[in-house]
Amino acid sequence: MIRFIISIALLLVSLLAIFKAPEYYLWMLAILVTEFPWIFMLLSLASLLSGFYVDKYQLAGSIAGLVALILFTTPIVRAYSVASNLKQELSHAFSPDSENSQTPFSFWKQFSPTKKVAFQTLPYNNNLMLDYYPSSISGNRPCVVVVHGGSWSSGDSKQLPELNSYLATIGYHVASINYRLAPGYKNPAPVEDLLEAISYLKKHSAALHIDTGNFVLLGRSAGAQIALLTAYAHKQPGLKAVIDFYGPADMVWGYSAPASPLVMDSRKVMENYLGGTYRQVPQQYADSSPIEFVNSHSLPTLILHGDNDVLVSPEHSTRLNLKLQQSGIKHFLLKLPWATHGFDYNLHGPGGQLSTYAVERFLKVVTQ
Repeated sequence: MIRFIISIALLLVSLLAIFKAPEYYLWMLAILVTEFPWIFMLLSLASLLSGFYVDKYQLAGSIAGLVALILFTTPIVRAYSVASNLKQELSHAFSPDSENSQTPFSFWKQFSPTKKVAFQTLPYNNNLMLDYYPSSISGNRPCVVVVHGGSWSSGDSKQLPELNSYLATIGYHVASINYRLAPGYKNPAPVEDLLEAISYLKKHSAALHIDTGNFVLLGRSAGAQIALLTAYAHKQPGLKAVIDFYGPADMVWGYSAPASPLVMDSRKVMENYLGGTYRQVPQQYADSSPIEFVNSHSLPTLILHGDNDVLVSPEHSTRLNLKLQQSGIKHFLLKLPWATHGFDYNLHGPGGQLSTYAVERFLKVVTQ
């Protein structure tokens, strides 16, 4: 009976590998299910093998365990499917890369250790700080400026540091910044902070060994909105490109199509950041929408989004992708069919591997 209950529980959890999470805590579980699938595969396999030692509910438990095992493998299977065309698609979008022999996804890489690079914390504007990860390659190097997520009201520069360390090991400086948070501060305060951080990095470029002609912005979720808006609406000398991890690109549309209240009160989040409802401050919503500032002179853009994102709809990225296409801007949208918001939590998971590969290829092209 215990085995049967465990098998049914695993089956229910495995549905998160296919369907969108209906509730906040299930969304967090969905990240684990889709980005650490091997753990759940082992649990399902153990449940199946234990059937040799019980009789009651053996068949039902075995069927449930087998279906769960199959569903838990789907992120890996689908990652291989996406990876099979990713090199060619990136080459078509940007330029061929004959030197890159790295595979976009490997099952065994899921078990790789995570490298950490020591960083220093620097004050760049009043009480605001940034974490600076120096490149492992000497000389003046490009700099990636990272903007954290957190619904504009939480999070900090320590968020998801694994990619920062990885980029530093392959030759990029990384500056992960803090910015003023809502509801105490509203748009455009975070954009102003990001611009100030760029100015600080340029001013201290000699000491930090930064190539001031090669800056790239990278933002996640709310941070992606800040990064995109800065890149499109505030042209900066030396800023070469922007990377958007599951960001809200169309704030007007986003307010009209909120997330499930069981997951997040997205309208309240936007109201805290923009100072009111859309009816009260419509211009704020337009002015904070990166998509409104895309034109034929916009920067090259890499967009990464999961189709099962329940916090920021993938429609944001679909709309941005179309606008960039209509404007003739070099760009690429990496869609991950199984992935949810925060899929890059595990750098070695299916979503983490594919997004890191795309980021690395993109950076290599835009910082040449």
